[in-house]
Amino acid sequence: MKVSTRQIVVVGVLTALTIALGASGVGLIGVPTPAGAATTMHIPVIIGGILEGPLVGSFLGLLFGLFTLHLGPAIAVIPARLFIGVAAFYVYRATYLLLQRWLGSSAPVVAAAVAGIVGSVVNTVGVLTMAVLINLFTVEAALSIAVLHGVPEAILAAVVSAFLILPLLTVTKRGKTQERVVR
Repeated sequence: MKVSTRQIVVVGVLTALTIALGASGVGLIGVPTPAGAATTMHIPVIIGGILEGPLVGSFLGLLFGLFTLHLGPAIAVIPARLFIGVAAFYVYRATYLLLQRWLGSSAPVVAAAVAGIVGSVVNTVGVLTMAVLINLFTVEAALSIAVLHGVPEAILAAVVSAFLILPLLTVTKRGKTQERVVR
């Protein structure tokens, strides 16, 4: 697979954002629940997946996972995060293709919101499933974390993704020809 200059630049910018979120504590907000932290670090992964595809999304997911190793063993925190951007890309693409005829220029906004929700759900469900399988959490604790953390994180990811998609498509010079976005 060939990696373009644009993909490298987008990865660089989103990597810097991910590092800033992780290092500042804004990406992992400490909370007094069994999870230990609520996250906003999944949002650059979702955006990267939407803009540049599954490879970029997986790389950013790995970076996100590495930043969260202090929250649990690698087997619990990394695998699901590799799929956040992948899921976001394919959900964005499918949703955009389904809605472009009816929604026109609003289709990318709705598709990004749906991709944000799905990417966030992949993160929450994947990490919590692995945590239950390795006996890090009970099923009850995982369900409470999913409700207390997962739902607000999914809403936040939907809103931020929807808000940012049009300016980012324009900046990446892909906003004028939406057909290229869905490759």
